[in-house]
Amino acid sequence: MKLRLTFSALTSALLLAGSIQAAQANSDPHTIVFGVAPGPYGDMVKEAIAPSLKEKGYKVVVREFSDYVQPNMALANGSIDANLFQHTLYFNKFKEDKGLKLTRLISVPTAGMGLYSHKITSLDQLKKGDIITLSNDPTNLARGLRFLASLGLVTIKPNIDPTKASERDIAENPKGLVFKPLEAAQLPRTLDSVTGALVNGNFAIAAGLKLSSALKQEHLDDNLKNIIAVRSDDADKPFAKDIVAVVKSPAYRAVIDDPKNNFISFQKPDWMAAAAQTQQQ
Repeated sequence: MKLRLTFSALTSALLLAGSIQAAQANSDPHTIVFGVAPGPYGDMVKEAIAPSLKEKGYKVVVREFSDYVQPNMALANGSIDANLFQHTLYFNKFKEDKGLKLTRLISVPTAGMGLYSHKITSLDQLKKGDIITLSNDPTNLARGLRFLASLGLVTIKPNIDPTKASERDIAENPKGLVFKPLEAAQLPRTLDSVTGALVNGNFAIAAGLKLSSALKQEHLDDNLKNIIAVRSDDADKPFAKDIVAVVKSPAYRAVIDDPKNNFISFQKPDWMAAAAQTQQQ
């Protein structure tokens, strides 16, 4: 019995030591762990943000998540230090719904949603019964419906907030299309079995789709451009300020504007366009 207690105590001590070490690693002010979803934003961190942060003395780690839920939950619980995967509308709704204390730092160039198809080459070829898949999370579902409305494929009921619309709020569907909401990451895989899919830019690139191959691409308002977020308690810490400084730096801009990178076709946030105009004057 005494040996068993001693072994148990030793095991507990080792576990406690491991926990303390892990906590110390997570709280290292010189390590920044970025959470991203599949697609180009992990590359943006690695190629456009990390090099300059490393010059400032930081170690940068990129952790990829498979969906749009985990990166915010991981940020809130301290598993990561920042994330880059979501636009402002989604971010605001998610943190409000979950009661999370997260803060937007800065917006970045973003790949827009596109309507992709392996079966048709123009909207004129759409016919009654054709299936269109789109994201099922509330924010991007409403975004997809607004995109469809801008293409003249649906109208949304006039008394509905278009930022909260669902497929039940479609007033007119003149071509008789069938809309099937699915998890955003799965949408590119549906292209072989449906007529078309509304795919967010990051998942399109992750699946090997060229943004230019979309039948149509949405025009992104600034609240649909992706952001870097941190915990609210960290928003004024040096690492957060250094992230913002790097994103506003010429080195970051040079990577974004390099024609060899996917980022060249991304839509720039308003602040970035304004900065470029100022430099030209």
